[in-house]
Amino acid sequence: MKEWIYGRNAVYETLRAGRRKTYRLKIAQGVQSSDQLETAKQIARERNLAIEQVPRRELDGIADIHQGVVLQAEEYHYAEFDQLLGNAKHSSSPPFFLLLDALQDPQNLGTLLRTAEAVGIHGVILPPRRTATVTPAVVNSSAGASEHMLITQFNLAQAIDELKKANVWVIGLEGGERSQSVDTVRLDGALALVVGSEGEGMRRLVRESCDVLMRLPMQGKIESLNAAVAGSIALYLAWQARGFHR
Repeated sequence: MKEWIYGRNAVYETLRAGRRKTYRLKIAQGVQSSDQLETAKQIARERNLAIEQVPRRELDGIADIHQGVVLQAEEYHYAEFDQLLGNAKHSSSPPFFLLLDALQDPQNLGTLLRTAEAVGIHGVILPPRRTATVTPAVVNSSAGASEHMLITQFNLAQAIDELKKANVWVIGLEGGERSQSVDTVRLDGALALVVGSEGEGMRRLVRESCDVLMRLPMQGKIESLNAAVAGSIALYLAWQARGFHR
């Protein structure tokens, strides 16, 4: 199936990554140019893509926030679970994975994928059902980072078992007194961080499969952080513990 990727970063990174088959690039008439947009057009020309100058209202019918450019591409292709393990195996740094347990909000998923790409995650694991998937909205909210990531859909409890067999320490991010404070948890080795859904957190079987539950300290008056914010903080703390090594 085909879909429309929208937004300058999303379109640029999709073209730059070159992992999807692409068909058409549409640019709004009179749109302000930029180095990024010109590079996207150059890549499109090199791949013999049709580049169309169209009225802005035509793009308005495709997406609300398109920034004057959309790209028609095939739908996102997920990696196999073994590809993630292979990616970590061939890396110079210890395995580093992100598991997302049934996130529902595309914005949260996109934010976490953007952070994951920035800190050098070797792969992201989503459950096969009841979760946000890599749609154009997620590509946009990730600023195109999703196009450079290995993302798979796999049963999380089974994935955790396989990761443990590979000597990966599985850490579930969850508040509450039963969780250990982040300053008492080692984050510098082979690890997988599990982030639960926005409202319910991790499902019971996933929670019980984790090696340890970890909480972030909070000083203010609010009771919890958004899943994407908490997950992003934890990812950066882990990357710091790893010496900012990718």
